[in-house]
Amino acid sequence: MKINAIGLMSGTSLDGLDIAFCQFALEDEKWTYELVHANSINYPDSLRSELKNTIHYDDLKLIELHNSLGKLFGEWTNEFMLKNEIKPDLIASHGHTIFHDPKNNFTLQIANGNEICKITNTETICDFRTTNVALNGQGAPLVPIGDELLFSEYDFCLNLGGIANISFRENGERIAYDICTCNMLLNYLANIEGKEFDKDGSMAHKGKLIPELLTQLNNNEYYKSNAPKSVGVEWFNKNILPIIDNSNRATIDLLHTSCIHISEQIATTINKHTNKDSKVLITGGGTLNLFLVQKIKEAANCDIIIPSTEIINFKEAIIFAFMGVLRKLNIDNVLSSVTGSTKNHCAGIVYCAPN
Repeated sequence: MKINAIGLMSGTSLDGLDIAFCQFALEDEKWTYELVHANSINYPDSLRSELKNTIHYDDLKLIELHNSLGKLFGEWTNEFMLKNEIKPDLIASHGHTIFHDPKNNFTLQIANGNEICKITNTETICDFRTTNVALNGQGAPLVPIGDELLFSEYDFCLNLGGIANISFRENGERIAYDICTCNMLLNYLANIEGKEFDKDGSMAHKGKLIPELLTQLNNNEYYKSNAPKSVGVEWFNKNILPIIDNSNRATIDLLHTSCIHISEQIATTINKHTNKDSKVLITGGGTLNLFLVQKIKEAANCDIIIPSTEIINFKEAIIFAFMGVLRKLNIDNVLSSVTGSTKNHCAGIVYCAPN
């Protein structure tokens, strides 16, 4: 059995929209994939600014953005399809997370799937998180279903996105959770210097450690809590941003210290469960931060695997395409062992293409 699917991913780092066209095959109960075409579209500054501020929007303005973002995703995806002369069986869209507070039983991803479906004339599946939260889960991370079925040759899968999260098998089941903020914090600091991100971690490399700031960052109670657990922009705004904003130190020193903080939290997590022979696959935009990756290598007791640039950049979009495939086949695509929900389940709202 073969199914062609497009995955759309917009992450908390606010880089833009990742689009991945993949071919999935199931043979002898084993799934394989091929990434055929992929593209990243950077958000215009105006849209990036708008998405940063949506947490303060009123209901009407948020609904308007939900629709307009869906139209934009649909237009970008349609252009991608026309350029590559492809017609997928489905499109799976993560949307863009605005609110994520599973403790209070809600999560919200915007970018209206109806609009994507209408513009592309292709079955569209979206809203993968809300069912899990309704089943008393964290609604995150969702990518571990792909780690389990597509990337099982690795002992650990570490994603360095807006948030750093990890996935691994323990006692016969897949475990995953958010470790700490990553690019969400680093990009915030780079923006202060007028840059979208700290290319190669060059600014962080030039900075110096601020010991008292590192202690403050590392002392957050979240790091002591047990999985399943997840964080979002609200957690970042409440727990990390005030510490950073109240420091009057040079930005390069804040970047340096933040990278040490992130690497220490990641290494602490990995070293609890691994040994020097364990293979850890690192993907996500933070993988291109050479200073951060070097600090992770120095602190973590394992074999770090850096894949191709395409896998670094598009692994999440690939897996959301795969989640759409599983949804189409009515196969569970969210794991209770990862999210803490009451059961494994099949998530995603399906918008059927008009005849």
